[in-house]
Amino acid sequence: MDENLGFWAILKREKMKASHIAVCAILVLLLAETQVSMAVTCTPTQLSPCRSAITSSSPPTKLCCSKLKEQQPCLCQYLKNPNLKKYIDPAKARKVAAACGVPVPKC
Repeated sequence: MDENLGFWAILKREKMKASHIAVCAILVLLLAETQVSMAVTCTPTQLSPCRSAITSSSPPTKLCCSKLKEQQPCLCQYLKNPNLKKYIDPAKARKVAAACGVPVPKC
């Protein structure tokens, strides 16, 4: 009788392990889907709070840094855009990025 009890305990433990693995797999899938749905829309106007920091010597605001971090995947696209280049002083832009803790992309 003890042998059967041991077998059932092992079987129950294995089922619990399997259910934990299933829950973890579902969580991973949900998180991956959330990341895809949170993709950034590249809109240069989102960086308008950084205008004064990039065009003058004023420090970036918290809003500027937040937007810069949010738009980080788009920075190379902005830097390569000839229509935007005339508005960006690369040295000041690097300074703002450094002040916000955003790495300057190598495009």
